[in-house]
Amino acid sequence: MKPVLLSLVAALGLAVAPALHAQQQILNASYDISRELFGDVNKAFVPYWKEKSGQDVQVKQSHAGSSKQALAIREGLQADVVTFNQATDVDALADSKLVARDWATKFPDNASPYYSVHTILVRKGNPKGIHDWSDLAKPGVAIVQVNPKTGGNGRYAALAYYAYALEKSGGDAAKARAFLKSVLANVVVFDTGGRGATTTFVEREIGDVLVTFESEALSLAHGPGASYEVVTPSVSILSEFPVAVVDKVAKKRGTAAVAKAYLDFLYTPQGQDILARNFFRPRDNEVAARYAAQLASVKTLEVSKVFGSWDKVTEQFFANGALIDTLLKENASEVAR
Repeated sequence: MKPVLLSLVAALGLAVAPALHAQQQILNASYDISRELFGDVNKAFVPYWKEKSGQDVQVKQSHAGSSKQALAIREGLQADVVTFNQATDVDALADSKLVARDWATKFPDNASPYYSVHTILVRKGNPKGIHDWSDLAKPGVAIVQVNPKTGGNGRYAALAYYAYALEKSGGDAAKARAFLKSVLANVVVFDTGGRGATTTFVEREIGDVLVTFESEALSLAHGPGASYEVVTPSVSILSEFPVAVVDKVAKKRGTAAVAKAYLDFLYTPQGQDILARNFFRPRDNEVAARYAAQLASVKTLEVSKVFGSWDKVTEQFFANGALIDTLLKENASEVAR
C-alpha cells in the first residue's frame, strides 16, 4: 500500500474512532409533574448504560402537559423517547408516523411501566372534613385541579369523579352526570398542567383541596415541614403512563438502541424501585410489596372497562362540545343568574 494511501487510512481511522465512542444524548419528553422522577431515573441510567454498553450518555428532559408535548413533537421537538400520562397522546404521534402504530406492544403492560391513581390533598388538619370524592361536591369546598380540556391529569380527575358516582349509584349515568357537574362547580382554578396546579395550591395558597396524581400528593405530604395530608378515596381511576421510542427521531439521530434501553430500564428492579420511591405504583410485585405501606389500598377502576376506548372517552367527555364543555357552560350560566 502506498504511503499516501496508508496516511489516508490512518487519518480516517483517527477520525472515525472518536465518533464511535462519542457521548450520545437523548431527550425524554414527559408530562408536567415528572421532573423529580426522571431526574432520579437519569442519574441511575447513565452509569447503568455505561456498564452495559461502554458508552457515555446524557439524558435531557423536557416537561409540560402531556398533550402539549405531543403537539411540540409533531411540530419538530426532537425527542428520542416519550414518557406520557395518557395513551391518546402517544396515539397522536403514531398518527403522525413518529412512533410505531403498534407502540403499545413494544414494552410490557401496554407499554406502561408504572401506574398511579388520582387522590386528594388537603391542608393539615383537614379543616373541610374531606374523606371521599363525595365531599368535593359540598358547598364551600374550593378545588384546584388541572383543566380536563388541556391535560391528562385533569382528564383522569374528571373520570375518577364520574366513575365513583357510577359505582355508588349502581351505574346510574344521570346521577354520575349530576355529581360530576357539582364537583366541577367547586373548582376555583383549572390549571393547564399538574405542576401549575401544585403551585397554585401550595405557593399561592388557593383552594381547600388539590386533586392530582397520588405521586404528587404523597411527595407533598411527605416533604420536609409538610403541612398537608393525603385523603385516599374509596374508588379511583387507574392512570397509566405509556412510554414509546420516537422512532423517526431516534433513527435519524442514531439513538434507537440507547432510547429503547432507557425505557427498558424502567422495567428493571432498579428502575421499578426508583419509581416506587417517587410514590408511583410499580409493576414488579416484589418492589410493590416493599412499598405497600406508603401506597394505600384503593379500589382501582380501569378506563377501558368503565368507559371503553380512549377514543370513545374523548368523544363523550373531552372533545369540543362534549360533556365537560356542556357542564362547564351550565355551571357558568347558573352562576350568572
